Amino acid sequence: MTSAQLLPRIGQGKWPPVLLLLGPEAYDRQRLKQAMAASMPEGAISEHDLAELSLAEVLDDARALSLFATDRLIWVLNAEAALPRTRSGDDEETEGGTGSATADIALLAAYVKDPTPGVTLVFEAVRFDFEGDDKRKQERVRKFYSAIPQVVELRRYAAQDARGEAENLARKADLRMNASALNLLVEALGADMARIAVEIEKLALFAGSRPVGGDEIAALVPDARTVTIFALVNALGRRDRVRSLELLDTLVKEGEYLPLVLAFLSTQFRMALVAREAGLRGASQIQTHFTRMGMAMWFSRAEQIQETVSKFSQPQLESAVQWLYRADTCLRDARPDDRTIMEQFVVELTR
Repeated sequence: MTSAQLLPRIGQGKWPPVLLLLGPEAYDRQRLKQAMAASMPEGAISEHDLAELSLAEVLDDARALSLFATDRLIWVLNAEAALPRTRSGDDEETEGGTGSATADIALLAAYVKDPTPGVTLVFEAVRFDFEGDDKRKQERVRKFYSAIPQVVELRRYAAQDARGEAENLARKADLRMNASALNLLVEALGADMARIAVEIEKLALFAGSRPVGGDEIAALVPDARTVTIFALVNALGRRDRVRSLELLDTLVKEGEYLPLVLAFLSTQFRMALVAREAGLRGASQIQTHFTRMGMAMWFSRAEQIQETVSKFSQPQLESAVQWLYRADTCLRDARPDDRTIMEQFVVELTR
């Protein structure tokens, strides 16, 4: 099922009692959450995090009757945290984890078979994508939650689909934007619909009834190129060659100096390799570790590094650093073709 198929059912008040949202697309996930929340009475919405609570505790809450609301929406974050831990580099569960996992699977199956009337339970599994190395990890998530019959796949928007949705958002916001400016916004943000929606809202407030062009986008989206470079890191992590080359093309069209792009990538991969070798878990540990090394780091930057660590194994990070060195050497030649060198780098990292 897709979000486009589920949204009309939510509008009619006919959604399933248990849902699994699978995939990284934040824009569609937020739309679904807002649509469900709009039909709930005040105080009937709660959130749980499976990184902090057990699945059994979440299901106990779903079974509990509320004194204040007959209908409830329970949103469960980090659904992947309920899975048993695996050995590094494979999909086998660690010893001691399978018994607990089997019990959790049985509890979930029992609840899905007989859900609490009026309670909607939504599990959010956003960590893994549908392509590359993430695909195998996502299949583990899907298998663990196989008792849930209704799965909503939140796939990233293709560039053309993102443009169509951005056009709809601009129309609803009464934002006057010509086709070239709209294309620039979508390309500059790497077809990231969550970011595009935020920037359209900002542009509508800024422009009012005035038309918006490329200059306004450049003024109000100053970090667009950085976002695109980081989207390139994620695409490389998924071994998504087509998407990686599309993002590289976006950077070229925006006039980005490719040696600077390579320098950013080099810093990102080297920090991720350090974090993995040090066994750092979570953005907080990464921020603390690098701060102690004398490298001041914002938390958002630590989150970016953590995401890169989650996308690449240690051998893959080491290989990426080697290819970065080779690409940097080639860019220093007397007459390099920067784009060709960067495209070769992308091809090698997405094999």
